[in-house]
Amino acid sequence: MSSSLRKLIGTIILVITVPVYALIAMVIAVAVLPGVNVWGQLAYYVVAGLLWVPPAGLLITWMVRPDRRRVEG
Repeated sequence: MSSSLRKLIGTIILVITVPVYALIAMVIAVAVLPGVNVWGQLAYYVVAGLLWVPPAGLLITWMVRPDRRRVEG
């Protein structure tokens, strides 16, 4: 798979999944956090705010991987 195609696929995946993840995190917060103290809310938002970073980092690493060179001969 070419680098350009990987970048296109990865960009589309990120553009779709990050907003969907944010909406899911907000729905969970609205359902669970109203009765929780400030420290519990802070902990939730820190974890939920950073939880998307490792999968996005793996996807970006895959996107920027160099193309394999074909051996001619």
